Amino acid sequence: MITRPHNPSALTLMFSLKGSIIPAIWRKVLFTTLISSAVVAIHGTLFHFKVVLTSTPFTLWGLTLAIFLGFRNTVAYQRFWEARTLWGELLIVSRNLTRQTLSLLPSLAPAQHQQLGNGLIAFAYVLKHHLRHEALDAQTLQHLDEHARHTVLGHQNPPSALLGLLGKRYQEAARQAGAGEQVQVSIDQQVTRLSYVLGGCERIKGTPIPYPYILLLHRTVHIYCFLLPFCLIESIGWFTPVAVCILAYTFFGLDALGDQIADPFDLQPNDLPLNAMCRNLEIAVQEMLDVPAPLPEEPVDGVLM
Repeated sequence: MITRPHNPSALTLMFSLKGSIIPAIWRKVLFTTLISSAVVAIHGTLFHFKVVLTSTPFTLWGLTLAIFLGFRNTVAYQRFWEARTLWGELLIVSRNLTRQTLSLLPSLAPAQHQQLGNGLIAFAYVLKHHLRHEALDAQTLQHLDEHARHTVLGHQNPPSALLGLLGKRYQEAARQAGAGEQVQVSIDQQVTRLSYVLGGCERIKGTPIPYPYILLLHRTVHIYCFLLPFCLIESIGWFTPVAVCILAYTFFGLDALGDQIADPFDLQPNDLPLNAMCRNLEIAVQEMLDVPAPLPEEPVDGVLM
């Protein structure tokens, strides 16, 4: 996720490259601008044939293209926001379970409280690696005991396996502490909410926007930008490359931004900062358990991963 200063100046908004989509599209925009410059240089003539295109079809085409790009980006942002909501739910449930463990199961030893809390922290990190198709690192494994490590590393779906183990441990801890049935049900409901978080994240990750729809938009944007100079050359002449550059930046930028946020768990600059969110969850749980907590993640070059 790109971080930005509050109330940025107009100069920053106009010329800052940090946080801009330009690094992802500048090659396409430059190539399109060079093509438009070549069209102007040859006065729109190809093989001794003067290509004359009127503005009417491009106006209708551009309006339709903008509508479809806006619709695709709306769908992509809905996926992004649902993913953010699910990770917010993960933090809430982790706090609830930690609080319930401390208040409803006070007879447990501090080491047992810490073990349960570490399991919640590990679940967040394991889920992050699962969604990003990454191998579990040492930071994740340090929160797991030997049995939990064996459980996680021996399954194709590590967060699901860890969640099953967490459910068993919470129920065993509740029975060991002599908690009543109502308390056990309450704790199990919170664990069940973790299962909904896992399923929701897997649904977003495993169900991308249909590829033919994305392919159609990609092709249409490129064809539109490549043909546009033949429409503008007769009316604005040598100013055509500037106009094409601005329009290409708009359409290619919307297209690339939709691609980035459609998979909110990826490692693109505009995706969710799962590393920072896992760290925040770790801090919240550790502070509730009254043990030393790490510092929050800091952005690197204006990007929080």
